[in-house]
Amino acid sequence: MGIQRIESVTYGIDDLGECVRFFDDFGLFLLARTDEHAVFETRTGQTLHLDTAPGAPLPPPVEDGPTLREVVWGVDTPRELERLVAAAGRDRPVRQDVAGVFHTVDETGFGAALTLARPRPADVTPRPANALGSVTRWNTALEPITRVHPLRMCHVALNIPEEGREEAVAFYVDRLGFRPTDVVEPMGVFMRAPGDDDQHTMLLCHRPDKAGVNHVAYEVPGFDDVVEGGNHMIDRGWREARRLGRHTVGSNVFRFVHAPCGGRVEYAADMDRVDDSYETRVHTTTPPHHIWALRTNRDRQDAPAS
Repeated sequence: MGIQRIESVTYGIDDLGECVRFFDDFGLFLLARTDEHAVFETRTGQTLHLDTAPGAPLPPPVEDGPTLREVVWGVDTPRELERLVAAAGRDRPVRQDVAGVFHTVDETGFGAALTLARPRPADVTPRPANALGSVTRWNTALEPITRVHPLRMCHVALNIPEEGREEAVAFYVDRLGFRPTDVVEPMGVFMRAPGDDDQHTMLLCHRPDKAGVNHVAYEVPGFDDVVEGGNHMIDRGWREARRLGRHTVGSNVFRFVHAPCGGRVEYAADMDRVDDSYETRVHTTTPPHHIWALRTNRDRQDAPAS
């Protein structure tokens, strides 16, 4: 089948303490920390690496300041890994490290690496919900979640220069087996990994002349987790990047927070799931960013008193 999921991401950063505090507040689990490096993980065993002095095999950064340097993609079998490494390396060097990760770069200059996937199961029990004719919670009041811990990294979005965008997309589609799900001609291409059933595992966003990290999204169990996770980040002093909403493409509920490692991170829940019968949708104009976004007139001076 091929690529199953994001296995790890690595950022080159300036302030390790600030980034460690951010991802601890975000709900990831700290595995290791030195003076220069820290590693976090999700509940399903994906890892986030923060490095103040990144060197080989990571490529040079594609933008100034803290930014994403590499995404490692997890592959289901050794045979598929060998095939994908050969495809990726047809016209560029591929370097294998002692951990069995094969490192190369994509057309934009982001690190694109391959390794065997090592998924870890996570128990997920959605919060029971009630509606007329569909009652799943009896005689029990809900309690606050208190701390949100993301299940997994579910997708990564990268900004790529508009010039050369076809080649940038082709690297992932023709060589690594990603499947376009929604092609938004003025904006970018949503793609899913062949072993993933999310509507997209990756998004390449066209920018006039700029490359950089856009965001990495983390799935949480449900709507309440998105809300409470974002509230906790605001309480801890971090800056929200978008109001709570639900995307048009993918349908997931979202909340974005600016990250000191570069770009943003997203709490995401309830994304569309698709299979191989899903036909690529081509949009000649950009759909609205969201189906809905939170609105309030609560703080307006002319709003009626509560």
